[in-house]
Amino acid sequence: MFEDEMIFEDEPSGNDIVFEGDADPSGGAFFPDNALFNGMPAFVMLFFVIVIGIFLFSIFKGISTWSKNEQSPRLSVKAKITGKRTNVQHHNSHAHEHHHSHTSTTYYVTFQFESTDRSEFTVSGSEYGKLAEGDEGMLTFQGTRFLDFQRNPSKEHTDA
Repeated sequence: MFEDEMIFEDEPSGNDIVFEGDADPSGGAFFPDNALFNGMPAFVMLFFVIVIGIFLFSIFKGISTWSKNEQSPRLSVKAKITGKRTNVQHHNSHAHEHHHSHTSTTYYVTFQFESTDRSEFTVSGSEYGKLAEGDEGMLTFQGTRFLDFQRNPSKEHTDA
């Protein structure tokens, strides 16, 4: 054998040698050819399907509750206010060095009926302010929808 002659057991193919900067059809170092990156479009699609599903479920649930309330009879029953609570939610957003903050409050009132059953209703802020724990009167509601509460005149107002 001569010194400047190289002997290979197998002939090298052009695919075996990749030089830095050459195009690599498998994605190379920036986009490795593995399951994570091959499954990325499916993952993104699954994410959007889940988000859209949650959105559609929320709409369906809202329409279903509204329909059920519309089909329920309007009832007026004697009731006593046994509790009041609020749920305050803070919403913050940052966009291009601008800070926006929004707060929303949901008001709830719990009524106890003569049968000792209790129901909690969402009420408006103005209605919430008019009602006090211990007030007794006639509650009017339809399904899960609060309609009105007419307080019994208190003894303090009738004595004067």
